[in-house]
Amino acid sequence: MNPTPAEADPAPSPARRGRPRSEAAERAIIEGALRLLEEGTSIDALSVERIARVAGVGKATVYRRWPGGKDELLLAVINALEEPAAKPSGESVRDDLVTLLEWQRRVGMAKRQSAVLRTMTSHVKSHPELWRRYHDSVIKSRHEMLHAVLRRGVDSGELRGDLDVDLLGELFTGPMLTRTVLHEDKELPTGLPEQIVDSVLDGVRVRE
Repeated sequence: MNPTPAEADPAPSPARRGRPRSEAAERAIIEGALRLLEEGTSIDALSVERIARVAGVGKATVYRRWPGGKDELLLAVINALEEPAAKPSGESVRDDLVTLLEWQRRVGMAKRQSAVLRTMTSHVKSHPELWRRYHDSVIKSRHEMLHAVLRRGVDSGELRGDLDVDLLGELFTGPMLTRTVLHEDKELPTGLPEQIVDSVLDGVRVRE
């Protein structure tokens, strides 16, 4: 007896296109690049082929994740080395500013302690297109986060509204950037973010 339509085997589901990206493969690729750099391989000598071989994956796997090749992969390596992005709570403008500057302090400490991170950052800065992509994908979002905190302070009446937001942001981040980028011999002690924020707030708070 032939099965009725209801009894017949259901039609197979259509095959999914593409292949899922493997987080394990991605980690292996980034760790492979880091391993080569830590062993002394120069960035110029670093290649997708070598990274893939060390990571135990095919070259095509690297290009599926980073179609832009080595430069795009290097951006991912820098992000992997940096501290996780700060997440302001949104409850206190002062505390949120401290949170953002504390993150900046930790990044500065990491760069001082990591020769690989210093080398990677210098490489990105020396390549205008790579720096633009890093700025657009990483730095821009951090500026926007800072500006959102400052605008909230202006809207709530905690901060003066007669200053440009870009300038206001530089007043808070400038001292930390000076120590982390221009004067690497300067210390980055615990409590420095609070000291900077409270000192600047004295000048930009709304006066009663």
